[in-house]
Amino acid sequence: MTIAFQTCDFCDVYKSDESGAFRVLPPVFQHFGGKVQFAGQVTTVKCFEDNSLVKQALDTAGQGRVLVVDGGGSLRKALVGGNLAAAAARNGWAGVLVYGCVRDAAELRAAEVGICALALMPMPTDKRGEGQKDAVVDIAGVRLQPGDWLYADEDGIVIAATALHL
Repeated sequence: MTIAFQTCDFCDVYKSDESGAFRVLPPVFQHFGGKVQFAGQVTTVKCFEDNSLVKQALDTAGQGRVLVVDGGGSLRKALVGGNLAAAAARNGWAGVLVYGCVRDAAELRAAEVGICALALMPMPTDKRGEGQKDAVVDIAGVRLQPGDWLYADEDGIVIAATALHL
């Protein structure tokens, strides 16, 4: 999704919103992808140290969406690497948010897709085919569900129940 926005502007407008429709993720994520600013409707995968469903999702048409991966905050295995970042870019995903780790830093930077994660970790995941698709997830204490909208830039990441316009 290509739109002009600044997360700070969204926060200025929605700072008093107490409905839960506008949420801000805590500042624990780093940018690793070739795009720092990205936005799109959320689809989710919940998995722990197994990226089978992440690969399955990123191998499909992204249609400008953002894949939110709830890896339970694990710092032991990387859920996205260079091959999956390339697949995400090739298949039209706007971005990937990983509540966990990624690897292949140079390949992630080269991919024309937004990628945010907690940290780098060179260890790959196991492949057990476990996890859940399209689940409501808790990312660093913030609830996200399929259909929400995610906006990320150099200032932070915000979540909204509907598409935001300034």
